[in-house]
Amino acid sequence: MALITNSRADLGQHKETEMTLYFQDYSGGPNATVIEITGHPDGVLSFTKFGAIFCTDDPVTEGFSESSAQIARAQGLYVTSALDGSNTHVLISIVFTNEEYKGSTLEVQGSSAQFERVREVAVVGGTGKFRLAVVTPLLKLFTTIMHFPMRSFAATLPCYITK
Repeated sequence: MALITNSRADLGQHKETEMTLYFQDYSGGPNATVIEITGHPDGVLSFTKFGAIFCTDDPVTEGFSESSAQIARAQGLYVTSALDGSNTHVLISIVFTNEEYKGSTLEVQGSSAQFERVREVAVVGGTGKFRLAVVTPLLKLFTTIMHFPMRSFAATLPCYITK
C-alpha cells in the first residue's frame, strides 16, 4: 500500500522565540515530584538500576529560584535504559500553564546521558502555539541542592524555537 500526499499550506512568516525553562525536580520528601514506579519498598530511588522506571511532574519556572513564577509542568517518564545505568530514555511533555502559552506543549523524547552535566535532548514536536515548531534544546544540569530529607535538582533547558 502506498500513500502519496501533497499539501500547500501558507504558514506565514517564521517567528523565532528564545526561552529558558528551569526544571525544579524533587526526588524525596512529602512534596516529591518524581517517584520510582518500580521502586524499592524503603522508597530509596535507584536512578542507575537498569529497567528502573520513574514518573515525574516537575514544576517548570521562569527563573532558577524555586520561588520563580511557574510557567509549565514537565510531566512524563524516565526509564534507565543502559545496562550500566549511564543513560535514561526520556518521554516528557512540557505543558505550559502561563497565560502566553497556556495549553501548548513541547514533547521531549530520547536518550539522556544522566551523569553528564550538559546533554542534548530532542524536542520531537509540540502543540498549540508550538505546532510545527523546530526547537533546538540543550539540557544543562544547573545545580544540585541538598535539603534534608529530600534532594532538589534544577536543570535549565534553553530553547531556540522557530515557527
